[in-house]
Amino acid sequence: PIKKAKMKPMVKQVIKSSPREERLERLEEPYLSLSCCMQEVQCGEKSGEALEALLSDLAEVSNSRERASKLFQWLIQPIPSKSFFRDTWEKKPVLIKRQNPDYYKGLFSTAEFDRILRQDDVQYGVNLDVTSYTNGKRETHNPPGRALPFTVWEFYESGCSLRMLNPQAFSSTVWSVLSILQEQFGSMAGANVYLTPPGTQGFAPHYDDIEAFVVQLEGKKHWRVYNPRSEDEVLPVVSSLNFSQSEIGKPILEVVLEAGDLLYFPRGFIHQGNCLPDAHSLHITVSSYQRNSWGNLLAKVVPAALEMAMEEDVDFRRGLPVDYLTYMGVQNSDKEDPRRAQFLSRIEGLMKKLSTFAPVDAAVDQKARDYLHDCLPPMLTAGTTYLLLKFKHGLFDGEAVWLYYTADNSRVYHKEAPKSVEIKAEQTDGMEFLIHAYPKFVTVGSLPCESAEDKVSLAELLFEKGLIHTAEPLQRS
Repeated sequence: PIKKAKMKPMVKQVIKSSPREERLERLEEPYLSLSCCMQEVQCGEKSGEALEALLSDLAEVSNSRERASKLFQWLIQPIPSKSFFRDTWEKKPVLIKRQNPDYYKGLFSTAEFDRILRQDDVQYGVNLDVTSYTNGKRETHNPPGRALPFTVWEFYESGCSLRMLNPQAFSSTVWSVLSILQEQFGSMAGANVYLTPPGTQGFAPHYDDIEAFVVQLEGKKHWRVYNPRSEDEVLPVVSSLNFSQSEIGKPILEVVLEAGDLLYFPRGFIHQGNCLPDAHSLHITVSSYQRNSWGNLLAKVVPAALEMAMEEDVDFRRGLPVDYLTYMGVQNSDKEDPRRAQFLSRIEGLMKKLSTFAPVDAAVDQKARDYLHDCLPPMLTAGTTYLLLKFKHGLFDGEAVWLYYTADNSRVYHKEAPKSVEIKAEQTDGMEFLIHAYPKFVTVGSLPCESAEDKVSLAELLFEKGLIHTAEPLQRS
């Protein structure tokens, strides 16, 4: 059952604040309503934070994590983000009904879709998919080459859905939002835009391998969400194939999203959406946490731990029993043989010892390097520093230390190779000092490098790469 939230009235501030402070403070006011299997929040607030004004305010926030936190709070308002991550994240869907069609205005629009088709090189299958779902059959109708506007709109008028796969490559607003949010998640934030004509459905029921935030921008769409079918499909590693209606049971949530509404569901929750006869639909799905599980981290930890264990512990180098093939393997799995118990006990003991060799921090650095490669570049604005994201991970390779950063990344996923720069060993203490000083400004002279020359050369290197900036603009001589 769905429980509607009883909204508390907004408390007026007694102390007057500046317009910017008031906008940011409104994002932190607490509202919440929970139920056992899902959550719905009815938001009675009629006026939302204008996105353009919010992004302008956030550009003045020097701490990138604080900036990300405030933007995420705007996204899921009125649910406090702390409650969301404690009670909802990876657990159950949440529905926010706003009664405010302009809440997400400015993020993306059908007019923006058309402008991109006319002005940019949009390629079928790379940037745009044309799809349909009729009589239980899902089809893709992509011709080769560039998606020209008159052809795309002809597909749309014939009842096909349009999915823009990487709107951040074309829309500066989507790019800005995702580049900020990715630091909230510590994982790449992506997006797809879906434009669906009235009375149609573009996709079959399926589940995804990402955490999905469905942001309704225009029109309305009828959604059905279903529980994972078994424990094996809870928080899945990969997305599913298409399901038939008979395979998915009854929905736990059935709702019509209208402009300004938000629907979140974790990976593994089956979903499908279709347009009602009287309205089109435009929504953007913001996604994150793809391949960002404990298992994904252990996939980096275990091989490195095993390599180290074999180098340092003779027990891992001892030979297998000469006759182990006679009692181990699937063909022998049902046999009662004391040698099997002894063999399995030996494996268990080695696995326990293996944990003592686990290079967890080094594996986290490797995971972070992948994350930094996945990330969108920051949208640089005056008064904004992006030091933390760039300096967060330096990786050791023999005697060298490599600093990985995102400033030169492409807005297209993995179009460029990972970006890094070598840091001298005598400058590593200075790098760590900068990491922990963020977001405060520090003087070049305070860097704990071995010499004044090392301090200056480190600052020059980072400044030339666009990874640091000065508190005051540099004056030309």
